[in-house]
Amino acid sequence: MKPLTTTQELDATRALYRDHKLPKSAIEIMDAATADLENDDAASHSLQPGHTAPDFILPNVDGRSVRLYSELKKGPVVLVFYRGGWCPYCNIHLRGFQKLLAEFNAAGAQVVAISPQLPDQSLSTLKKDELAFPVLSDVALSTARAFGVAFELPKALLDLYADFEVVLDDVNGEEGAKELPMPATFVIRADRTLAYAHVEADFTRRSEPLEVLNLVRELENITA
Repeated sequence: MKPLTTTQELDATRALYRDHKLPKSAIEIMDAATADLENDDAASHSLQPGHTAPDFILPNVDGRSVRLYSELKKGPVVLVFYRGGWCPYCNIHLRGFQKLLAEFNAAGAQVVAISPQLPDQSLSTLKKDELAFPVLSDVALSTARAFGVAFELPKALLDLYADFEVVLDDVNGEEGAKELPMPATFVIRADRTLAYAHVEADFTRRSEPLEVLNLVRELENITA
């Protein structure tokens, strides 16, 4: 049997949670928060292809500082914003990139993931999903804001997460306790410009890693 794509895995997980795992009241709160983002056209406020990516310096799970512009000297960077290791959709998405990591590297690109989690929480995500690419901590969401993907969580959603034992004060620290990034994937050329931007108001939807890989391969052919 042909393996599922990441998009197919996400769709199956979405159906499982909506049909069996979550009460209707929880789904209504989540859907209302998503609808607010969609009505505000929040995803369109992010950086778009052709824009220059802002530089950042963020710690990895070992506490080492990673600078975007230094990494771009090695080649393109695939930048993946995710909500946290507590989010099943995030874990599926990150594992999708891990499965194709050798192909991304062969195409000259690096994959880098960013969340507002504290470094020790990011370390847990890296180990749980067996990730071999950098996982960085954007604790105050300054980088998420710079890329235009941060948003403030409504109180009803914060309370719901707390009911599910996801307390963002503990996971992200006080500075990132009321905000999250929308799921987003950016492909940044070595010249610092964006070649691709995929931002979703719906946290259950993500970019397809295979499609991102194909784009990176096209970039390699252009610059070869």
